Amino acid sequence: MKHLRLTTFLVAAAMATGATTGAMAQQDGGRLDLIVQPEPPGLMLGLVQNGPTQMVAGQIYESLLRYNKDLEPQPSLAKEWEIAEDGMTYTFKLQEGVTWHDGEPFTSADVVFSTVFLQDNHARFRGAFSHVESVEAPDDLTIVIKMKEPYGPFINAFEAGSMPIVPKHIYEGTDYATNEMNNTPIGTGPYKFVEWEKGSFIHLTKNEDYYIDGLPHIDDLYYRVVPDAASRAVAFETGEVQVLPGGAVENWDVKRLTEMEGVCSTSDGWEFFAPHAWMWLNNREGPTSNKLFRQAVMYAMDREFVKDVVWNGYGTVPTGPVSSKTNFYSDDVPQYPHDPEKAKELLAEMGYDGTPVRLLPLPYGETWQRWAEAVKQNLEEVGIKVDIDSADVAGWNEKTANWDYDMAFTYLYQYGDPALGVARNYVESQIKKGSPWNNVEGYVNPEMDKMWEAAALEPDNAKRQEMYTTIQKQIVEDVPVAWLLEIEFPTIYRCNVKNLITTGIGLNDGLRDAWIEE
Repeated sequence: MKHLRLTTFLVAAAMATGATTGAMAQQDGGRLDLIVQPEPPGLMLGLVQNGPTQMVAGQIYESLLRYNKDLEPQPSLAKEWEIAEDGMTYTFKLQEGVTWHDGEPFTSADVVFSTVFLQDNHARFRGAFSHVESVEAPDDLTIVIKMKEPYGPFINAFEAGSMPIVPKHIYEGTDYATNEMNNTPIGTGPYKFVEWEKGSFIHLTKNEDYYIDGLPHIDDLYYRVVPDAASRAVAFETGEVQVLPGGAVENWDVKRLTEMEGVCSTSDGWEFFAPHAWMWLNNREGPTSNKLFRQAVMYAMDREFVKDVVWNGYGTVPTGPVSSKTNFYSDDVPQYPHDPEKAKELLAEMGYDGTPVRLLPLPYGETWQRWAEAVKQNLEEVGIKVDIDSADVAGWNEKTANWDYDMAFTYLYQYGDPALGVARNYVESQIKKGSPWNNVEGYVNPEMDKMWEAAALEPDNAKRQEMYTTIQKQIVEDVPVAWLLEIEFPTIYRCNVKNLITTGIGLNDGLRDAWIEE
């Protein structure tokens, strides 16, 4: 075996590379109150994978690996791993002395069982593990995964939200969805579930038997449910909560809150997810089915203005489908600066007759409504008639899933690799009614489909980069969607909360290292 990635240090040693505060001694104890918005539908991470669930349950459940801000794998339940030179075998050595929150020992049998559990309940896991031939446990502390073919991004599939390890002794032989323990989740993580008062708070407490000596530092976590954005801002101002996760308050409150004395903020912790915002452009019919119209839309939009004014400077204007934070990004693509005259030329070339287009905003608050109004203004300045077609969350889901739109706002996560979080939006096999997260725009390019598949299976990263660069050039030329912003969701917190975010997954798994300076 060639050790493409062999990490032999313990997690405790890896922790030392985190963002400690100079020579300041870490302090144990205390209580941390955070906002969670909206309230999670459940906390059993193997069954529910939405954002609020991952943020809370990421402290309860763990996976084999974590990922730093450079998207490099780090130890978690696996302390070491090897990848065979041909990319066909992954071997993981597990941590010793790990127990579940109910005291039962954690072993490789739990990992094998989790791969069966997740096949039925986790679409993202199912996609990554469709390339797996077998998962074996030769002993209690070893996992060997055999592949059907090399799959380049596979090493990125082992964070807690993508592959949570669940307890075999609780779920084997049961109906997973109705198992009563879903209400009191049991994991191996640094925090244990205590209580959930619906509509008010979720309480987690320190796992005194955590397998890393000295962690976690904080005694209790309270995730507070506050439905109104203005009330969430007030709760932070008054000290009722100490942490506002990204997106917890409206953008116009961010500057005011971050300028308060004793308040810090960071955009770190989103590197793995790399939220990428764009407008779906319906490639099937109407003006948006014409590539010249779609290119005109790109030239018409003042994306720098939106970044600076609507998003208060948080974010980066994207060059195409792959975020600059995601592996295999390339900026060697056609560029679309704000150029209204170029937009008008393209509209004239295509013979645009003034047919109105419907614009569906994302119903996530006033920021998104303002964004839609800014786009409408830009497009109407070049002669495109726009009707804003607003809907609530259920209506937005229904309209996009059933292709009942001309242009529609969205943002999706990229999960560190184009094969995991980007290809799904541009390959023909993902054109399926009923989902607002796949190739909703209806883009078809058989040549690119072949290259997407080849790039995912290529074990050589240099060759993968060449293929993904070619893909990005072609897709940016075709403009199947209108890329808007690499979103940065700043986390706002009291400065006496230290080591709050230490990985590329942020608050979803970072609180084991956090501590409060008294």
